Amino acid sequence: MTALREGALAGSLAGVLSTAVLAVAGVRQAGSAVAPTNAISHWFWGEESLHAQRPSLRHTLTGYVTHHVASVFWAALYSRVYGQRESARKLPQALAGGLATSALACFVDYQLTPKRLTPGFEHRLSTGAMVAVYGALSAGFALGAVLLQLREKPMPAKSFLPLR
Repeated sequence: MTALREGALAGSLAGVLSTAVLAVAGVRQAGSAVAPTNAISHWFWGEESLHAQRPSLRHTLTGYVTHHVASVFWAALYSRVYGQRESARKLPQALAGGLATSALACFVDYQLTPKRLTPGFEHRLSTGAMVAVYGALSAGFALGAVLLQLREKPMPAKSFLPLR
């Protein structure tokens, strides 16, 4: 249950950060902030999703929910395999774990997954933008691990400013 709780937090951060990167890259490369997110829904709606430029419940909501659920899945996997270690919650190790997790996700997404189930945003973005998206996932995974550690450890009393 801990992996699911941690996955929900870290995955949500990763999903939001990477969706922001998708939006910025979408404006620059596809002429629409939602085009890359719309493309994610191609697994459900087919080819039309790869060309959808405008926000819609059909494409944008389906794409966002799909991306968010995938982010939570990968974050929960990270938490289950690696995140339970105390060292995994320190920033350098959390970043390394986040990078390893997003690299694995990218490998699975593009080497092991059938074309119909790939993320889809590769049809709208350059390789560099895709690296930025997976980098944002890494940052979200790491940030989630570090925030969970801060939440679980009480702040020492001496770290507060003295009241006068």
